[in-house]
Amino acid sequence: MSPIRISAAAVGLVLTLLIVVFATRDTGRDRLTTHLVGAVAPPVIGTTIDGDIWDLDDHRGRWVLVNFFATTCVPCIEEHPELVAFAEAHSGDDPDRPEVRVVSVAFDDRASAVAAFFAQNGGGWPVLAADTGRIAVDWGVVAVPESYLVAPSGHVVAKVVGGVVRSDLEDLLDEAASLLRGAPGGDL
Repeated sequence: MSPIRISAAAVGLVLTLLIVVFATRDTGRDRLTTHLVGAVAPPVIGTTIDGDIWDLDDHRGRWVLVNFFATTCVPCIEEHPELVAFAEAHSGDDPDRPEVRVVSVAFDDRASAVAAFFAQNGGGWPVLAADTGRIAVDWGVVAVPESYLVAPSGHVVAKVVGGVVRSDLEDLLDEAASLLRGAPGGDL
């Protein structure tokens, strides 16, 4: 048998095995949705680059922006100053603006590269950089950047695919907060 046929057979076998594995495993489809808006946010828990444990559930009652990024992603690098400005504007220091917690989740990146990126570019919010693959899968992240606005109730109220712009985040927050105020019981 020629090397080309052996290689083709090996590739075919690997593809067949992958199909069998994906077709027969329990995927927990309810948590692997591609459209999370309106659903309770999947878990986000892990160790930050500062060594602290961060858990989204500990922030119920507050707005949270969950940002998935990579240090090698050009749109992620371009959006970073916008995230910094948004986080600073919603740090809780201004009583006229709702407080929003920002958390970044590294997507297929090295923790050391993530720590160096934040040291150089700022951003005083929690950053999860190790063992984040399960978080990305639970949120249905395919490519970065992706950001999700989570309401105080714990429900995802908006998803942004691609780099964020502060003014767009402000608009999303204003719209979601307005809907929240108008919802029965004030909850989404």
